[in-house]
Amino acid sequence: MNELMDLVQKILEEMRIIKRELTLINADTIEQIKSEWIDSQDVMMCLNISKRTLQNLRDNKTLPFSKINGKFYYKTADLKALLDSNYSHNSRNHE
Repeated sequence: MNELMDLVQKILEEMRIIKRELTLINADTIEQIKSEWIDSQDVMMCLNISKRTLQNLRDNKTLPFSKINGKFYYKTADLKALLDSNYSHNSRNHE
């Protein structure tokens, strides 16, 4: 009987360890998504643009997006690419 109880205790401890690991993996995944995707409000604040300008960027296919339940999301890498593609270190272009 003691052997059975020891086995049950070992199984329970293994399950606790697995649960902890899964919780950590889930938290890491959520943080990764949060760091890779931002919503329209964050894009408008980051680029200092209006809602209409952001809509134009979507309509012109200048800025890729994902839409879920009517809400738009953008990859931070795509924002960086957009900024990089329009980068000019010639001071005359700052007019």
